[in-house]
Amino acid sequence: MANQNQNQDRFSEFRHRQVSTNGISMHVAELGDLSAPPVLLLHGFPELWLSWRHQMTALAANGYRAIAPDLRGYGDTDVPDDPSAYTVFHIIGDLIGLLDQLELSRVFVVGHDWGAYMAWRLCLFRPDRVRALVNIGIAYSPWSPSVKPTDNFFKLLGDGFYICQFQEPGRAEASFARYEVPTVLKKFFSLKLDNLSAPPGMEIIDHLEEAPSPLEWISEDELQYFSEKIQKNGFTGPLNYYRNLDKNWELMAPWQGAKIEVPTKFILVTKDVGYRTCGMEMTVKGGRMKEVVPNLDVVSIEGYHFIQQEKAEEVTSEILSYFSSQI
Repeated sequence: MANQNQNQDRFSEFRHRQVSTNGISMHVAELGDLSAPPVLLLHGFPELWLSWRHQMTALAANGYRAIAPDLRGYGDTDVPDDPSAYTVFHIIGDLIGLLDQLELSRVFVVGHDWGAYMAWRLCLFRPDRVRALVNIGIAYSPWSPSVKPTDNFFKLLGDGFYICQFQEPGRAEASFARYEVPTVLKKFFSLKLDNLSAPPGMEIIDHLEEAPSPLEWISEDELQYFSEKIQKNGFTGPLNYYRNLDKNWELMAPWQGAKIEVPTKFILVTKDVGYRTCGMEMTVKGGRMKEVVPNLDVVSIEGYHFIQQEKAEEVTSEILSYFSSQI
């Protein structure tokens, strides 16, 4: 109980609320003046609103209203049981409903990892609701009719690739359960691999190494907060995002050839998972992404996957400079 109270005190600067949207209750953390230009921050796997703590503080201090939800399946937001309730349409529906409930017609958006994946689609589906976008780490690739995403992953990277292992319901959950939740999180937070694949016969969580010493960018009480919220509902909700990759591919067919016209800054993370293995470097530097995101600026930051926490000041500076140029 003492630790719980310490966590509440540590994060007491943030305002918290539950918002009804798209049939679920969504937890939202906020910071900044309610009348200030709003910035919607979308987290990835396996994270929470707290991933944006540094950016929220800086945004509020610079005259913005920072809004960071726990996405569907995470933290204090509802966790639907049905695996099919985690498609791109569900998540974007949640976000549009959130903006409507907060009476926000247009927002700036920042996304990372799965949050970046969803931010691209938010801009594609509803560009009228987005003033400008800063996306981190996950490049936008146009829809291709040739092959399903998971077929491609299995063909190129095999069963040991983390996304392939995440496809089978219950498989990753069972392997994660052999460890305490803080250990699972530290294994992911310690990522320094470009190719996130386990050797034959090994589960990805067993292959990942936990940093031998505490990570510089996350405190013990922050790690405890992440762990308590993940422990509450488990990993199935977050893993269901991966299990809908092929369904999303089917749903996205009507947008074949569509471009994202929203002004965008993309932060390329040079030591991130998939930078070379999944073709991120070629997609961005080879000009393919510029063809489908014409209003695009690209910057590179040297660092690893959880860059908005690892190099918070550098990432925040890029966000602030871009949004100030779009006002």
